[in-house]
Amino acid sequence: MASASGLFATALVVALMLAGSSTSRAARHLADVTPAAAPAAVPGIPAVPKPPVPTVPAVPAVALPPMPAVPTAPTVTVPPVPQVPAATLPPMPAIPAVPAATLPPMPAVPAVPAATLPPMPAAPTTVPNAALPPMPAVPKVTLPPMPAVPKVTLPPMPSIPSGVPMPFLAPPPSA
Repeated sequence: MASASGLFATALVVALMLAGSSTSRAARHLADVTPAAAPAAVPGIPAVPKPPVPTVPAVPAVALPPMPAVPTAPTVTVPPVPQVPAATLPPMPAIPAVPAATLPPMPAVPAVPAATLPPMPAAPTTVPNAALPPMPAVPKVTLPPMPAVPKVTLPPMPSIPSGVPMPFLAPPPSA
């Protein structure tokens, strides 16, 4: 039974991949994938024989016509580039010298008189004690006793047989 479901899953994957737009890529991918190991037999269930696989007839080889010869392009000769005659440039005119500028003397900066500031007021050395009003008394509150929680016994957890595959425990598929 397990082998039949594996065969069905493989046939379904092949059908879905062949129905897609890139059938040649899917066929190459399926050809590259190694077949998975056969699942372990489940005790108590008889093994089902695999159905015979039909043989695929061989495709006859097809002879293609010969490829036509590609004509060669004629060689083109490029005329030589004419030589540019050497040109003589006139001499560069001399740049006249800039005379040194003489600046008038800077006027003298008058001296700033020293400023006198008033004396700093003295900071008080002692801080007077401030009388604060008394704190109001907080009334004591008594809470009622907590109700007792009844003890509950849970039923035993059902065990899962060791031969049953778990979908969430399966390893992730390899890319």
